[in-house]
Amino acid sequence: MKLTGNTIFIPGATSGIGLGLALRLQAGNTVIIGGRRTDRLEQITTDNPGIGAVTIDTSDPESIEAAYAKVAAEHPDLNVLIPMAGMMEQEDLHTPDYLPTAENTVITNLLGPIRLIAAFTPLLSQQETATIMTVTSGLAYVPLPISPTYNATKAAIRSFTDSLRVQLADTSIQVVELVPPGVRTDMFGGVLNATNMPLEDFLDEVMTLLETEPEAEQILVENVKYLRFAEANGVYPDALAMLGNVTVD
Repeated sequence: MKLTGNTIFIPGATSGIGLGLALRLQAGNTVIIGGRRTDRLEQITTDNPGIGAVTIDTSDPESIEAAYAKVAAEHPDLNVLIPMAGMMEQEDLHTPDYLPTAENTVITNLLGPIRLIAAFTPLLSQQETATIMTVTSGLAYVPLPISPTYNATKAAIRSFTDSLRVQLADTSIQVVELVPPGVRTDMFGGVLNATNMPLEDFLDEVMTLLETEPEAEQILVENVKYLRFAEANGVYPDALAMLGNVTVD
């Protein structure tokens, strides 16, 4: 992925990694963020002149269609899509009570990105160079047992990304998977922040990797490599046992 001269849409960029990437990518690019809260979008665009904003609820197919129509009309040169919206909640699988959380997680984390990619791929394929950057997690490779559906959706997006890359090989679209480790954001209520990577350190490393490895299929900071390669390195049982000891009060 080239780092300048792009027009980039990042739905789910009103906080955390999404907002951090938007602010970093603003240098040399046109960046449009998306989110559900109009007040938050207005605050971000006020604080960061030049960033565009579109209201979108990625759990709602009609909202995705409306956002696509607006972005495509205002930015026909759009060439980068980074679906960032996601949710992560604790689930207790002993009873069926977790089902509403699981269903909402699947809609947001799996169907949302797939619907966004379906909507924007025709436009992206018209550009000379384009990128779809999916966002998975180290937990797609070794699950955190207290958030089973989150892990499953990220594993599904990982698999979908590989298929997408193969199918779009005959187009101008580069498919990249961003694989964050635990990062200090408000995800999961921020309760795991003490053991997670500082957000700015993560962003620094991501931007360096994007600059130095523009053809990379995966963006892997050092902190995520233990989980990413746990199975290949024969430490999967140890990694799973470690994550199985994580609890949230």
